[in-house]
Amino acid sequence: MSAIFNFQSLLMVILLLICTCAYIRALAPSLLDKNKTGLLGIFWKCARIGERKSPWVACCCIIMAFSILFLQ
Repeated sequence: MSAIFNFQSLLMVILLLICTCAYIRALAPSLLDKNKTGLLGIFWKCARIGERKSPWVACCCIIMAFSILFLQ
């Protein structure tokens, strides 16, 4: 089943995208800062969410890991 049709898989993909973009921006900020608009601007926005809301993102990652490990 595609991640688009399964809500839990869609949330997992979004969380992984946010965490990955924030990590890439921490290593090499110039990669994401030059594309703030357009289609590639999504990655810059995900990096900003990961930086500014990091406690909330971390909490969501822990909840997602718990649900995958123990509820499925």
